[in-house]
Amino acid sequence: MTSLPARPQPKPGVLDIEAYVPGKSKAPTGVKLHKLSSNETPFGASPDVQAALRDVAAHLELYPDGQAGALKAAIAEVHGLEPARILCGNGSDELLGLLAQAFLSPGDEAIHTEHGFLVYDIYIRAAGATPVVARERDERAEVDAILACVTARTKIVFLANPNNPTGTYLPETEVRRLHAALPGHVLLVLDAAYAEYVRREDYEAGAKLVAEFDNVVMTRTFSKIHGLAALRIGWMLAPEAIVDALDRIRGPFNLNAMAIAAGAAAIRDRDHVEKTVAHNDAWLERLTRELSALNLRVTPSVGNFVLVHFPDEAGRTAADADAFLTERGFILRRVAGYGFPNALRLTVGSSEANEGVVAALKDFLAK
Repeated sequence: MTSLPARPQPKPGVLDIEAYVPGKSKAPTGVKLHKLSSNETPFGASPDVQAALRDVAAHLELYPDGQAGALKAAIAEVHGLEPARILCGNGSDELLGLLAQAFLSPGDEAIHTEHGFLVYDIYIRAAGATPVVARERDERAEVDAILACVTARTKIVFLANPNNPTGTYLPETEVRRLHAALPGHVLLVLDAAYAEYVRREDYEAGAKLVAEFDNVVMTRTFSKIHGLAALRIGWMLAPEAIVDALDRIRGPFNLNAMAIAAGAAAIRDRDHVEKTVAHNDAWLERLTRELSALNLRVTPSVGNFVLVHFPDEAGRTAADADAFLTERGFILRRVAGYGFPNALRLTVGSSEANEGVVAALKDFLAK
């Protein structure tokens, strides 16, 4: 007779998942903190958000709108979309997880790229499916490599565009080439968390493809350019059949009332968004130039961060730089878990933080 376990056991595969580890967020006592590890905007949220939150705070005894109707309406208004094709979630992370839960089963496969967002692997495994990794070239997703991974068991392809932590992207023509070669039953998930920062004419976040096909979804977030990371707000544009499927399995009140009101106010403040974009445009170019002048290799980025590669020399590695910068209050992101053991990801911060981290790196490399 088979003996039963002495305590409850998670289902097979759960304990094989590597838990997501966030970046550091603290500096040594007495040192001013410049947190450049989580791709947060230095401008914070729109001033309009505070007024929206005050209104909600007077009615915290009430449940939120389970359909997040006011937020869907604001997103639809700003982006010219149909509200019925929008689903909002507790961060885009929740929506990615719901997609995996709804469309993956044990025995299925889902593809993500070599240096893609770590949560893809987590959600694929949590659904009991098998993650398949497509190689990248020059730290950039490669369509042919993704297609080479497609089998009869493939159900989802996750593509972060632009990608984190590399900051690289695929132009619209390449995304369309990828989609055209996928079987109709395979879902293409375009994770466009950094879309607002991209200023390339050949880029398209995914709304056009969603409008044309039944097997494409686009996810977006309020955590980056809108400065609402603490409230956890994401949204998805998808065919109505996919919205319907996820509506059936999501939590009934997965977005709180403050998040709904804040998101609607934030997305309508276009001046705040454009101010943030202008700051990022200027500093992304400047940081890339100044760090390259220090003989550090910088992966070309279209996001609000840069991936900085360090020499493989004792005393000058990414780990050495991280320790040196942390002591001075500059917190960057270690990215060994993404396949870059000798690189740090640097968020575009305030002018003070950006100037300070470049000066600190000069000191580090000169010591």
